[in-house]
Amino acid sequence: MPMKFKIDVLAALKEKGYNTNRIRTEKLLSQSTLQKFRNQEGVSWENIETLCRLLECQPGDLLEYTET
Repeated sequence: MPMKFKIDVLAALKEKGYNTNRIRTEKLLSQSTLQKFRNQEGVSWENIETLCRLLECQPGDLLEYTET
C-alpha cells in the first residue's frame, strides 16, 4: 500500500482525550474504522476529515506516500 499513516492514530487520539470507548459512544468513528487504524489499513476521506478535526491537523500530518 503506497499510502500509510505517519503516526499511531489511536495513540494520537488518546492524547487528545478520545479513547476508543468515547469514540464509539459519541459515534465519531465506527468500530470497523478503529480496527483499520489498528491494522494500518486505508480509510475513507470522510474518516480522514474526522481525524483532522479531532486532532486539529492537516491530512499531510497523518499520511505519507511511499514507493512500493
